[in-house]
Amino acid sequence: MAKTAGKIIAWIIVILLLVGAGFGYYKFLWVFSDGTKTGELNSLTYTGYIWKTYEGEMILSGYGNKSASGGTVQSKIFKFSVADKTIAEELQKLTGQRVTVHFKEYKGALPWRGYERAVVDRIDNAEPIVAEPANRLPYDASAEQVFL
Repeated sequence: MAKTAGKIIAWIIVILLLVGAGFGYYKFLWVFSDGTKTGELNSLTYTGYIWKTYEGEMILSGYGNKSASGGTVQSKIFKFSVADKTIAEELQKLTGQRVTVHFKEYKGALPWRGYERAVVDRIDNAEPIVAEPANRLPYDASAEQVFL
């Protein structure tokens, strides 16, 4: 009887370990989705208490409410982490520019990989939003006025 109870307990422990390993793989290592996002790179910070990670925000612009009255332009913020230091350093140079990044999304975040579930693994494209500040608005020197 004692041998049978010991075998049952051993099998229960093995099954629980396998279920725990499968859940851990699904939650933290299995790639739920991957793709690209394009937007203005708003910020990239190096933050953390124990594990320092790179955390970024990108502003994605697009059309929101497409009602009969015309609709509005809305912005959405894409928060992401960067695990690779060289990619993070390159992104820091591109802050304020229009950037296309490739990311992998997991079901859970690991503290040494970053705080966000989306992890950027490469930069696909980067271009300045405005090449020269003078090209932002048409400038008419004859209409120049000083307001106090």
